[in-house]
Amino acid sequence: METLFIPAKTKNRIDKSKILEISKKLPKNIAIAYSIQYQNITFEIKKILSESNKHKITKIIQVLGCSKPNFSKTTQAILLISSGRFHGISLAYETKLPTYILEQNKLYKVSKKDLELFEKKQKASYLKFLNSNKIGILISTKPGQQKLKQALDFKRKLKNKKSYLFISNNTDTNEFENFNIDSWINTACPRLDMDVKVINASKVEKNLW
Repeated sequence: METLFIPAKTKNRIDKSKILEISKKLPKNIAIAYSIQYQNITFEIKKILSESNKHKITKIIQVLGCSKPNFSKTTQAILLISSGRFHGISLAYETKLPTYILEQNKLYKVSKKDLELFEKKQKASYLKFLNSNKIGILISTKPGQQKLKQALDFKRKLKNKKSYLFISNNTDTNEFENFNIDSWINTACPRLDMDVKVINASKVEKNLW
């Protein structure tokens, strides 16, 4: 069966005057990240910022929930063109760079409180795993997210706990309640760890073996 990937495009329009006003809040050297549906307006914004002569764009990149992009040492902040804070918190947490989210010509900064809350969720997930007896190991069939070998290795190394493999194309955390599982280990999209029930296998491996 052939799979076609057809990206949707946002209907948002760029207000150049607002972009120039917003740009005053940004440092000189910035990287621009965007969700695929915002690709069409991202390069308009890049052009506006570049032509203002007040900003140097160090990188422009599409982000996915499973991506962990690298940025040059000269990058002072990240401008994310997207909706919601999912990717923004992820980028700020992974890169330790100030991260701004541009949505509908409005600018939001990922706050210290946002990151502290995320870190608390991470710690809570890890403690839940340590105190759990039944572990579910999540595996994705999606290209780029499929880490069956990692999941099998994790199950083999896991001692003194019962573990079960769950493989799917899309993971719906709302379905977790249908299974008698105490804690979930994730080998799929890393950002599933935004849910306190889930912890990435790499984080557990780092601490246990």
